[in-house]
Parts: sequence; C-alpha cells; structure tokens
Amino acid sequence: MKKALVLVAVLAGLAALGRLLGSRMQNIDWEKRIAALPDNAPPKWMFRNVTAIRENTERILRLLESERSGSTQPASTPPEQIH
Repeated sequence: MKKALVLVAVLAGLAALGRLLGSRMQNIDWEKRIAALPDNAPPKWMFRNVTAIRENTERILRLLESERSGSTQPASTPPEQIH
C-alpha cells in the first residue's frame, strides 16, 4: 500500500513539473540554441539531418506534383548499369 502511495505522489509531482516546464519550453528558440552548439555536438547533427530530410522531401513532392500536372518535361534517363 505504501508503495502505491509513493508511486502516486511521484507521478503527481512529475505531472506538476511537466505543466510548469511545458509552458516555458514553448518560448525557447531551439534553432538559435542548436546553432550555438559546437559543430561536433550530436543535437546539431540531428538538427542538420532532419533539416536535410525535410528539404529533400519537399523537393521530391514538388517533382511528383509537376509530373502529376502533366508537365511536358522529358523524364530523366536511367543511369547506365555497371556490368
């Protein structure tokens, strides 16, 4: 019974802390904070990778949309196969 009460108290404390910090986290400019990190910091690597993935996805979607709209541009030729 005591373990359950302790668990409930810990969860209530975490919920209160989450509410308190949650409103503050929205006001942080994460892009500036990540830019201030050293170049070899893992969060900076992740941010760069996510940004590159988004840019590639947007580029692919634009290409697909231009193909769907009946663009008269010739399709790219496939690369030669290596024998």
